[in-house]
Formats: sequence, structure tokens, C-alpha cells
Amino acid sequence: MTNWDPKQTLDSIGLGRRPERKRSARVADAIRVELATLLVSKVRDPKLQGVTISRVEVTDDLSIARIFFTVIDHEINRKGIRLAEKGLRRANGFMRTHIARTLNLRFTPALQFRYDDTAEKVEELESIFQEIADERKVRDSS
Repeated sequence: MTNWDPKQTLDSIGLGRRPERKRSARVADAIRVELATLLVSKVRDPKLQGVTISRVEVTDDLSIARIFFTVIDHEINRKGIRLAEKGLRRANGFMRTHIARTLNLRFTPALQFRYDDTAEKVEELESIFQEIADERKVRDSS
């Protein structure tokens, strides 16, 4: 008969200790929170209205932070995405300085802004799956 180990049981159902996350992932989360707060509270550029930070990826050596953003009206106006990119590039120094002050890192990563088109890709895939489902209904009904 084996002995019951509560720690092993908790680990097996996902309630045990969480595995340690890499430092770059923790820094990425902190940068995402700071930039999102900064966009809402301090940035006054009208080009950045409706811009949200979707995710941040930081290299393992913490030298580069890739900030992925979305624009609320991306379907309506592709020009809005270009304006947002331009506004973010112009505010790059301001945002990097803010991150340096608040996160207290030895070196502040260089910020690279990229449009996150994941939502558009998901919508496209959903429409394809809907077409397949509709074709199956038509085929099964006849």
C-alpha cells in the first residue's frame, strides 16, 4: 500500500506550487500594465485614442520589448492603425522614461511597437468555420 501525499495530489490537479516564470515574462507583464495605465492616464495624443496594449514580449536579455497594440476601430479605418503606429513611435521616449522610473530596472528595454492582428485572424477563421458548418448543414439536409 502506498502512502497518500497531499502535495502530490495538489500538484496533479493543478493546485500546487506554480512553476517559476522567467524574469523576461515578469518584466513583460509589468511593462504591459504600466503602458496600459500610461495610455489611459497621461498620454494626450489624439492619435492614440482607442489604442490598447494587447501583449508584450521581452527578450531574455531584457534588451528589447515588443509591444503589440490594437486599435478599436481597425475595421473602419486602416489609416487609424498607421496613425497609432506613428503616435506610439513619437511617444516612445516618453514611455521608455516612464518605464525606467517606475520599474527600477538596471537597463530599460528598447520599445518596438507592432500592430497585433490576432483578432482579425480569429475573425477570419471563425467565418471560414461558419461557412464549413453551413455547407455541412446544407449537405446533411439534402
